[in-house]
Amino acid sequence: MSRRVVRQSKFRHVFGQAAKADQAYEDIRVSKVTWDSSFCAVNPKFLAIIVEAGGGGAFIVLPLAKTGRVDKNYPLVTGHTAPVLDIDWCPHNDNVIASASDDTTIMVWQIPDYTPMRNITEPIITLEGHSKRVGILSWHPTARNVLLSAGGDNVIIIWNVGTGEVLLSLDDMHPDVIHSVCWNNNGSLLATTCKDKTLRVVDPRKGQVVAERFAAHEGMRPMRAVFTRQGHIFTTGFTRMSQRELGLWDPNNFEEPVALQEMDTSNGVLLPFYDPDSSIIYLCGKGDSSIRYFEITDEAPFVHYLNTFSSKEPQRGMGFMPKRGLDVSKCEIARLYKLHERKCEPIIMTVPRKSDLFQDDLYPDTPGPEPALEADEWLSGQDAEPVLISLRDGYVPPKHRELRVTKRNILDARPPSGTRRSQSASDAPLSQQHTLEALLGEIKALREQVQAQEQRITALENMLCELVDGTD
Repeated sequence: MSRRVVRQSKFRHVFGQAAKADQAYEDIRVSKVTWDSSFCAVNPKFLAIIVEAGGGGAFIVLPLAKTGRVDKNYPLVTGHTAPVLDIDWCPHNDNVIASASDDTTIMVWQIPDYTPMRNITEPIITLEGHSKRVGILSWHPTARNVLLSAGGDNVIIIWNVGTGEVLLSLDDMHPDVIHSVCWNNNGSLLATTCKDKTLRVVDPRKGQVVAERFAAHEGMRPMRAVFTRQGHIFTTGFTRMSQRELGLWDPNNFEEPVALQEMDTSNGVLLPFYDPDSSIIYLCGKGDSSIRYFEITDEAPFVHYLNTFSSKEPQRGMGFMPKRGLDVSKCEIARLYKLHERKCEPIIMTVPRKSDLFQDDLYPDTPGPEPALEADEWLSGQDAEPVLISLRDGYVPPKHRELRVTKRNILDARPPSGTRRSQSASDAPLSQQHTLEALLGEIKALREQVQAQEQRITALENMLCELVDGTD
């Protein structure tokens, strides 16, 4: 007679809890664009949310500490001429964020540590190369300033943001719209899903498909894929009967899935958020009011259901905090930022422990903000694992680091030939070039002056507040 033994796991009792009302971000008009991205990006310093905006696309960036009601006149990041579809924070600089838009461009922004007085309208750099809308962005996990974009033109472009150059363009691999793109742990491979129902593993530097699986999920609805720590690929999709399904695949043997589980009949696309340190995956369906989470292990059935966090309100999108932004003193192993129609609510995932001491088993060393490679080194064929940091003493974000863009290379490296290409500066008369350089220098000086004045005004306002508080 066999006796059933409960599976041993330190994450079996993980529970989710919504933050208190005063810790939420209220009065934010979350975007209503019908696009299956998360609409939210978060890092240890800032929360960014794509919002409704007239006359183009915009997103709002809030310091994490600025909870409560957000002023309706709070400055936005505006620059796109059509709705913003995706945003992503740079993993190596907490002040740099990239945005992709329906207007076919990608813009990279430097967010100041102080609250700006007016809308941020000038990106550090605008990347132009796609011929249709750009809906997917993903920074390289280990190489500095390497950004991937995927557009409605079925092209994946990998950029060097530091120079504005196109490093690689993968334009003949996907015959239809790309639904998701994910880097593996060291950024040597990509997992992509496409409307043609094929899951592909791509080596971007060789420009070839290493492995592919047709109909990993047989339904026509969008499929998502993420790499796991073990090198497997976790996918979410739909069956032929439109039931939601999750799968785990070994890229070395795509014939049979490692695991395949049916879930429910809801029609919202499941957004997977994977934590490599704990090997827990959080599944958030757009329009759902719950978050399911599973642990991926080496034991059958390989994908183990842990629990479900349920609430009353459906979610419009979701943000996932990197491990270095969590509160280790409270055994917090994940924090998600749930978007409602008019607010953003943090949801904290905790492992119940009685001790207040640092829990080594919950917090192994995790990727830090330092890149392991330069863009040129990665392009030449080098690979490196992420540079890890310990969270034993908590994580303190580094001070404001400016993203430096090499102007010469931007002028040299224009977008690929097509309707967007403009006349290069070298074709203009020499006198016009000198005038242009003088004007650019003047504009830069004025910008620096305005920035300095804004910082001074903010400092004076803070001093005035302290004086008023003192007299009360």
